[in-house]
Amino acid sequence: MKKSLYESVEREADEILSMSDFIFDHPELAFEEREALRVLTAFLEREGFAVERGLGSLPTAFRATYSHGVGGPAIGLLCEYDALEGLGHACGHHMQGPAVLAAAKAVKDLRLDEPFRLVVYGTPAEESGGGKIRLLDEKFMADIDLALMMHGGPATQTDVKSLAAATVDVTFHGKSAHAALRPETGRSALDALLLTFHAVEFLREHVPEDARMHYTVLDAGGPVNVVPARAVGTFSLRSYDSCHLDDIMRRFEKIVQGAALMTETVGTLEIKKRLEAKVPVASLNELLMRNAEQSGAPCIRPPRERTGSTDFGNVMRQIPGSCIRVAFVDEGVASHSEGYLKEGKTKRGHAAVLSAAKILAGTVYDLIVEPTLRATILEEFAAKARKPSSLA
Repeated sequence: MKKSLYESVEREADEILSMSDFIFDHPELAFEEREALRVLTAFLEREGFAVERGLGSLPTAFRATYSHGVGGPAIGLLCEYDALEGLGHACGHHMQGPAVLAAAKAVKDLRLDEPFRLVVYGTPAEESGGGKIRLLDEKFMADIDLALMMHGGPATQTDVKSLAAATVDVTFHGKSAHAALRPETGRSALDALLLTFHAVEFLREHVPEDARMHYTVLDAGGPVNVVPARAVGTFSLRSYDSCHLDDIMRRFEKIVQGAALMTETVGTLEIKKRLEAKVPVASLNELLMRNAEQSGAPCIRPPRERTGSTDFGNVMRQIPGSCIRVAFVDEGVASHSEGYLKEGKTKRGHAAVLSAAKILAGTVYDLIVEPTLRATILEEFAAKARKPSSLA
């Protein structure tokens, strides 16, 4: 059966790789991925999937569904297709949709006896907009039992932990005054912001070692001879554990309150985006890696213990999921770099698309025909998701 899946992927290679190259050559930023949406959904519609273009508040999101029989698992295949501003597809997102489409078609055409449902979700704006967060908030993805993705990388492997991250804008409102003639009548919003920066530095000593905290000034408040009535800073707070991040956020709010109290200003916080840490499901990761070995994927390595932040973490806190990374760049080459960009349309880049499609197709097949395997994955996820700490 898996040989048939691999042969199906190879038969579609010309069209799939042409699609990948097209998306690479037409990079689109967050929420503007119209050409990618068009080519991906046209393929799925032609292959008999029921396609919905535009989901909730996201016009460049899509859902494509294929049902075989009644009941059985509902398996989600998620893909991203946004590019990086000023760089293009230097994170390999042009690979994801074509790989997922080839896998979905291969499984659909296999003519299995077991019932199942395939749900392909197009998820825009991973790089800057958190498209998956909005889809979850608007009640999408409740129709799938598991979620699978692919991503390019220097090795073929899965991930264990990812950084939970909160991006917070803090605005202080004070009172303007002439800084030389009447400074005593002013209340400096900039002083409050600077105190907040200093307090974050003191907080570093009293947080778990995996915590990361960064900040910068967005608006310093105006000319040097005027007490600033308004100042704005942005903060990025991170941890590999969402529960730890909750505690850091609680303490950060007290810092802002304290800075406002000391300067007799008013401070407000706006959470711009909250990315959750992944809940890793080892049995699902192992299944993907078995299929990587069976399909002959390149450069197989142990799981990456730690990765950056992604809105896929928000999905993985609600349903079991995993992302298979497939080798297409040299070891040490990081995403968001020229190294990723240069390999996007090479033989290695093309091979990674087809390899990912085979891994995903084989994994979906196993999930459909082995109910005990599904049960093991769901039980492991439920046990981990119930714990107060995803790392416990």
